[in-house]
This record gives sequence, C-alpha cells and structure tokens, in this order.
Amino acid sequence: MSQSFDDISAQLRKRHRKSARLKWFSMGALGLAGLFLVLFFTDMLNKGLPAFQQAQIQVQVDYSEQASQIPLAAVEEEVRDLVSRGFLRTIPLRMKNDPELLGVQRSEWVLADGQVDQYLKGHANKLRDDARERVDRLAAEGRVALKFNTTFFTRGDSKMPELAGIMSAAVGTVMTMLVTLAIAFPIGVMTALYLEEFAPDNRLTQIIEININNLAAIPSILFGLLGLAIFINFFGVPRSTPLVGGMTLALMTLPVIIISTRTALRSVPDSIRHAAFGVGCSRWQVVRDHVLPLAMPGIMTGSIIGLAQAMGETAPLIIVGMVAFIPDVGASFTQAATVLPAQVFTWSGEPDRAFIEKTAGGILVLLTILIFLNATAVILRKKFERRW
Repeated sequence: MSQSFDDISAQLRKRHRKSARLKWFSMGALGLAGLFLVLFFTDMLNKGLPAFQQAQIQVQVDYSEQASQIPLAAVEEEVRDLVSRGFLRTIPLRMKNDPELLGVQRSEWVLADGQVDQYLKGHANKLRDDARERVDRLAAEGRVALKFNTTFFTRGDSKMPELAGIMSAAVGTVMTMLVTLAIAFPIGVMTALYLEEFAPDNRLTQIIEININNLAAIPSILFGLLGLAIFINFFGVPRSTPLVGGMTLALMTLPVIIISTRTALRSVPDSIRHAAFGVGCSRWQVVRDHVLPLAMPGIMTGSIIGLAQAMGETAPLIIVGMVAFIPDVGASFTQAATVLPAQVFTWSGEPDRAFIEKTAGGILVLLTILIFLNATAVILRKKFERRW
C-alpha cells in the first residue's frame, strides 16, 4: 500500500513538473514574441520618424525675367547647390500662374537638397566638405532647419527623395478599397446567408464550402494571376488602375468575408429562429429581422479585418501593374494609380539612402491605418453587441 502511494505521489510530481515546464515555455514564447514586436516597432520608429521632418533653407528668391528662363538665377549663388532642384523647377510655373511675382524679391523657406537633409539628420551623405561648412554656417545663422515634412503627405512619388510623398498612393489605396468593399461585402454576405440559412445540405453545397475554405488558404499572388487573366486579358479592364486592383482584392477578400459571416450567423441561437417561426414569420423575415441584426457585429468585424488584410497586400497588385510611377493624384477609377504597400515596395528598391526613411515612414503610415481599422472593428462589434 505504501509503495502504491509513493508511486502515485511520484506521478503527480512528474505531472506538476511537466505543467510547470509547459507554463514557462508558453511564457517564454509570449515574451519572445513581444520582444520581436518591440524590436520591430523600435526599428521602424528610428528609421521612419525622420521621414516626417525635412530640411529647409531660408534664401532670397529673385523672381526676375532672367529667373523665368534660368531658374538657378533666382537664388543666390552661395546656396544654389544646397536648394532642391524640384523647387528651382517650379519657379517658372509659379511666375506663370502668378504674374504679380515678376520683379519681386523676397525671403522664403524652401526645400533643401536631399543630401543636405541627410547631413542634418546625421546620416550618410554625398556632400563635399565645403558644402558641409556652408550648411553648418547657415544652421548657426538660423537659415537651415529641420521642419515638419508636409511634402510627405501632400505630394506623390518623385525620383528626388526630398519631393517624394504618399499622397497619390494614399488616394489610390482609398479608391482601390472602395472598389473592393463595393464588390466583396454584398456578395460575401449574401453568399454566406444563402449557404447558412437557405441552401440544402447536399453534395453540391459541401463542395462549394470546401472550395471556399481552400480559397481562403491559397497564396495571394495566385489571385493576382487570376485578376490578370480574367479582368485584364479577358474583359479588357485597364491595367494599373484602382478598378482592376479593387476587383482583384475583392476575389481575395470574398472567402474571408463568407467564412466570418457564416460563423457570425451560426452564433445566433436557434431559439431566435424558432420563436420567429412560431409567430408566423417567413424564412426571409426571420433572417432579415432577427438573425442578421444579431450577427451583424461578427459580420462587421470579419469584413473590416478582411479589408485590412487586403489593404496590406502587395503581391496581387504587382501582378496587375499597380507599381507604376505615379507623381500626381489620380482622379478616376480607370486612371493609373498605386497603393501604399506597392509604394513602400518601390521605395525599398531605390539606391538613394534617403529613401530608406521614406520606406519606413510609409510603413508607419500603413501600420497606423491598419491599427485604426482593427480598432474600428472592435469598437463596432462592442457597439452592436450593446445595441442588440
């Protein structure tokens, strides 16, 4: 009897040790994941925050007749090589749009060259020694400073890093997501409603369900190939446009919305349906007035998360050509456009070191939008839960 008791005690101690090891392994994995997340955000913040500042120089701009022909003549010779070429190119256009500038001489804060910007931020640069001395002297005089980079949020892409911005990519992203939402949400919800509430349980519906689950797991680049083959090659939809990009992402988002909607519908108790049938409601009335409102929190949450996932996709959009150089904001769903992930991908391949911070800054903007969308999904779910 004593031997049996000792064996049981030994087994219990062994189980407790295994449980303790599992607990520590789980806590270690959680801590390691948190460490990687902290390192990721720290690296992105260190590299991306400088993108929100841009070097500017205070110079005397002479809007003379000569400046309209030779923009370099508009600024003093001492700082000509320190001023952004993009600003110099805009001088004739500004004089053409505002004739009152002709003959005016005034002091302005203008964009500095990208190498000056990198020098002020302590990064590697290609400035000559004499140019660095002039920058230091101008900074001591208060004529060179790092200011908030409004250009980053108000301009499109550019080959000059000091002029590159995310405005065109942001507008393209919004237009693409509108197309995706307009196609994927109604089709996905109605498909889920039919499969869950109306379709008979037979071999055909089982095959459809299996295919939907498989579509949710295939690589996203295959949806890009499908969009290229169907929408561009077969239907002739313009390439590199928000229309074809949104339609391609809608194909990818549909399985996610269908699965999340079906899960939300299944969470509604059957007693709700039975009670509605008991008072004489038709099946459509039961679904419309009772089941769908109660399932709406889950439907909204799944749909927003699906759209957030689609917003972060790059591979399918590369296949349909949405990595074009877009310096201006598009005004139509059928004009060439790009999106934030594709813009970040393009900047990451640029040889100029200044584009590294642009890449990290674009990632920070994209992460902020994705966090906002996920937070919106949680808030909407809580709101609908309280309401119903």
